[in-house]
Amino acid sequence: QVQLVESGGGLVQPGGSLTLTCAASESRYIIDTMGWYRQAPGKQRDLVARISIGGSTNYGDSVKGRFTISRDYAKNTVYLEMNNLKPEDTGVYYCHADWRIAINREDTWGQGTQVTVSS
Repeated sequence: QVQLVESGGGLVQPGGSLTLTCAASESRYIIDTMGWYRQAPGKQRDLVARISIGGSTNYGDSVKGRFTISRDYAKNTVYLEMNNLKPEDTGVYYCHADWRIAINREDTWGQGTQVTVSS
């Protein structure tokens, strides 16, 4: 079973920057897509960014040009660099991974890390 450990959230002023880190605990499995999702209070969980095993990336429309997702395949770690943060970026950020072993495909969510953008 893959476990995900997130770090890097916190309080930042509008226009500021933060980098989130998510490390997968298990190296025996093949981890396909890793990504970040965001859930604001009272709202659904939406895609922020994701990166495939081949390096292809997808971003939510609201973060394009401001956020960058990257991945260290050797460390099974994904990073989310967030620049020019806005109050509407506030929420709990969850790391997600699709992984497989043999013919079995699974997915795992992290515990979430709070990001608050406020002056």
